[in-house]
Amino acid sequence: MPSIRGKRGRSRQRPDVLYADRGYTHNVYRRQVRELGIRPLIARPGTEHGSCPGKNRWVVEAAFALLRWFRRLRIRWEIRADIRQAFLTLGCAIICWRCLKKQC
Repeated sequence: MPSIRGKRGRSRQRPDVLYADRGYTHNVYRRQVRELGIRPLIARPGTEHGSCPGKNRWVVEAAFALLRWFRRLRIRWEIRADIRQAFLTLGCAIICWRCLKKQC
């Protein structure tokens, strides 16, 4: 696992908390995570979808879903990484512009 950047001093090697969805709700996974000194926040079956990890976790997934609106980004056509990065940047700019346009 890569080092976690943060405060001064020796970099941390493990996070404090692990967020996961209902697919990892088995006690084996919880035990493995606890043995590493990490507190698991895994949604339990039968709870509402606005519970535990959903409040913090799906920001990145929502951003990926917004980027999939653009057909050019859905399938990777470009071979060069710099062109792909340019289209990602353009897609993010368009998404931000649309959000700002709605607010005005």
